[in-house]
Amino acid sequence: MSPFRVLVVCTGNLYRSTLAECLLRHQLIEHRHVIHVSSAGTRAVAGVPAAAAVTSFLAGRGLRPCGVGSRRLTADMVENADLVLGAAREHREAAVRLSPVRALSRAFTFREFARLARSEDAVGTLDPAARFAALVQGAAARRGAVSARMGEVDVMDPLGAPPPQVQQCLVQIEEAVERIAALVRPGRHPSSAAAGPAEAGTWP
Repeated sequence: MSPFRVLVVCTGNLYRSTLAECLLRHQLIEHRHVIHVSSAGTRAVAGVPAAAAVTSFLAGRGLRPCGVGSRRLTADMVENADLVLGAAREHREAAVRLSPVRALSRAFTFREFARLARSEDAVGTLDPAARFAALVQGAAARRGAVSARMGEVDVMDPLGAPPPQVQQCLVQIEEAVERIAALVRPGRHPSSAAAGPAEAGTWP
């Protein structure tokens, strides 16, 4: 099966999408040959390094920023992605505008996808790329029925925010990534306590 490609998007590709890319790569490092993760920003200036807060957050987990700096989102990036994860609805919508046919059923926010995807979507599927594809299909089919009850699905822009709010933003991303990665890894599913509101009513 071809590699499964995840594109993570925010505005500047300095905070939210950079952190999500690195955390998801780390969480799925054993599947790096079949799951490829990249990131970009809708207004990014090419080549700018990750924000200091992100570098510090990653260092606290023994990790470093991925890639060679920020990238500007393009239609080709969206066309080549099997899943687009936006930090907020504006980023999801930007991807859809660039590639309406390709992205419409494959673009979500981080928190939206973490809440909509279910382990049963990939029951019996061991290949991680195939599992990811099944999770996307399940989440897309479920979106219309439950999205109105999910609550906030955006992660705020931490640029210029006070340190406590920046930390809250980064933790929200980490929580969403951990849930998504757990669903992708065969045999490792998030507990019901971590499920989304449509499933258990307790996932943030």
